[in-house]
Amino acid sequence: MRGFQEIFDIAAARKGGAEALEEMLGDGPLSAQALAAIPEDRWLSQMTRCVFQAGFNWKVIEAKWAGFEAAFKGFDVGACAMMDDDWFDRLMADKGVVRNGPKLATVRENAAFLLELRAEGGAGAVLGGWPSGDYIGLLDMLKTRGARLGGMTGQYAMRFMGRDSFILSRDVVARLVAEGVVDKAPTSKGAMRAVQGAFDTWMDQSGRGLTQISRVLAMSV
Repeated sequence: MRGFQEIFDIAAARKGGAEALEEMLGDGPLSAQALAAIPEDRWLSQMTRCVFQAGFNWKVIEAKWAGFEAAFKGFDVGACAMMDDDWFDRLMADKGVVRNGPKLATVRENAAFLLELRAEGGAGAVLGGWPSGDYIGLLDMLKTRGARLGGMTGQYAMRFMGRDSFILSRDVVARLVAEGVVDKAPTSKGAMRAVQGAFDTWMDQSGRGLTQISRVLAMSV
C-alpha cells in the first residue's frame, strides 16, 4: 500500500498540480460542535433524500424536494414517527412526492430511530461526534438501526450533512484495489475493517480527515 503522499502526488499530476488539487478538495468537514447543533429534522430530511436518490434520477428528487418537505411537515421527527395510516395513504396519492411505498415508509422508521438517539445525546451529537477512526462502526449502526441507510445511502447522507466521511465510489474502490487493500467493492465486515485500517493509516500520515482522503483517492484514478 502506497503512503498518502504518493497517492496525493498521483492525483495532483492528474489534476494540474498540488495547488489545483488542494482547491478541488475544498474545506474539511464540519466540526463536531457544528454537527451537534444541526436540528434533527434536517438529519431526517437528508436521510430521506438519500434514500429516494438511491435508484432514482437525482434531478427528479431535487425537483420534487419542496413537495417532500411540505408532505412531511418539514420532517418534524415527532410527527413523522407517529405517522398513521391516513397520512400514509395521503402520501401515496400525493403527486408532490415520489409515490414509492417502501421508501415513504422509511420516513416513519428513521424518525423513530432519531427519537431513540435523543436518549443518547441527540442525532447531531451521536452521528456528528462518532469518531472517524471507527467510521465503519457508524455505517454499521446506520444500517442496523435505520431504514435503508446501509451501503452508499448512509455514506452519502453523512457526507452531505458535512460530517467527516469516506464514500466508496467506483473510483475510490479502484484506488483501494490498486493499493491491495481490498480485491473488489467491500461488503463484508472483514473488507470494511481493511478499508478503515487503510484510511486510519493515511489519516495518521497526512493529518487529514476521511473526507479529504476519500476525495484524493477518487481523483487519483
